[in-house]
Amino acid sequence: MANKLWEKNFEVNAEIERFTVGRDREMDLYLAKYDVLGSMAHITMLESIGLLEKEELPQLLSALRDIYDKAESGEFVIEDGVEDVHSQVELMLTRQLGDIGKKIHSGRSRNDQVLVDLKLFTRQQLREVVEAVKVLFDELIAKSERYKNVLMPGYTHLQIAMPSSFGLWFGAHAESLCDDMLFLQAAYKMTNRNPLGSAAGYGSSFPLNRQMTTDLLGFDSMDYNVVYAQMGRGKTERNVAFALASVAGTLAKLAYDACLFNSQNFAFVKLPKECTTGSSIMPHKKNPDVFELIRAKSNKLQALPQQVMLIMNNLPTGYFRDLQIIKEVFLPAFDELKDCLQMTAYIINKMSVNEHILDNAMYDPIFSVEEVNRLAAEGLPFRDAYKKVGLEIEAGSFKADKHINHTHEGSIGNLCNDRIVALMEQTLQDFNFQKTDNAIKQLKQ
Repeated sequence: MANKLWEKNFEVNAEIERFTVGRDREMDLYLAKYDVLGSMAHITMLESIGLLEKEELPQLLSALRDIYDKAESGEFVIEDGVEDVHSQVELMLTRQLGDIGKKIHSGRSRNDQVLVDLKLFTRQQLREVVEAVKVLFDELIAKSERYKNVLMPGYTHLQIAMPSSFGLWFGAHAESLCDDMLFLQAAYKMTNRNPLGSAAGYGSSFPLNRQMTTDLLGFDSMDYNVVYAQMGRGKTERNVAFALASVAGTLAKLAYDACLFNSQNFAFVKLPKECTTGSSIMPHKKNPDVFELIRAKSNKLQALPQQVMLIMNNLPTGYFRDLQIIKEVFLPAFDELKDCLQMTAYIINKMSVNEHILDNAMYDPIFSVEEVNRLAAEGLPFRDAYKKVGLEIEAGSFKADKHINHTHEGSIGNLCNDRIVALMEQTLQDFNFQKTDNAIKQLKQ
């Protein structure tokens, strides 16, 4: 029997087949269990409209559950000669159940199959990214609270500028993740719409119940217009890629700071020994390789939206094989980002800080603005106070008063970490993961 759903009475040239299939079979392993879930919802709907016999549905669902378990445990394989995950699932069903297995494709195209697979995969992966972001966020907030009274220099232009604190530094990256979480939420909501039933992009003459599959798969709504559902291929990946890139941007900046602050010239933080690497010839070296790799991987992830965009941006309406290539850059990106998030959270947890940085007189000038403000508060015009302190610094007579009093929201003395935590918690609640969990649990049962 043919192992390609579309194969008729001729064989494709082997080199053409190799080129067109490319890495698709490898990439489809990411999608296997989601393909099964989509099929379970689809056939449940087919039975409800009379395209499957009542006794056929439980047989198919039972067999699909077995395939799902294989996919979840890593035992699912796409056999040699089988083109893709859709063909493999249908082949396994047909081997077990005979002609009944051939009925699952009614009212579907591989176009909307892969669309729903990608949506279900992406939805789950976004959730796992969200959970990893929250772990890192909690570590940063904990460190911010622990070291909120430890001062450090703030910089502009890589010149010492004004007093900062470790409370501010850790907390700044935590709040950055709050904004990143909004991007993730937008990506999740755009992803969480059902394309199933759009077939090849123009619907079906079968009386499909698209609302039913939407509910069974726990989607918030459907992609209503069938042409737009197909137009969403590539667009969804691009939008999600922007959200991943936003998180990666926060990680890259944090990693850069950590590498800089860990150097002997700064010595602001100290990484745990077990998280550093050595040199083959320099016995004293303890290199921040993990943060350097996090920085590089995060910068690579920030290029992902452009990669997706350049593949799909100049395509007209409809499906084109170009879109297959997006899988190769998109599907593995989630594991890479989650890995970076987990590594960052682990090291932040174990990182120690130098609580005596400002004992060094070289940092005294960062308190000059404090003195200017003190003089201005006493009635001296600000510009005159600025000039007076500036001349003292030039003359080497400036004496730093290191007792500072910042009270406004978000400053050294008032970090507003409780409000930052509230922002994060509100965003997390708005994802409404429970609805999806309940639907998928019910479907698998």
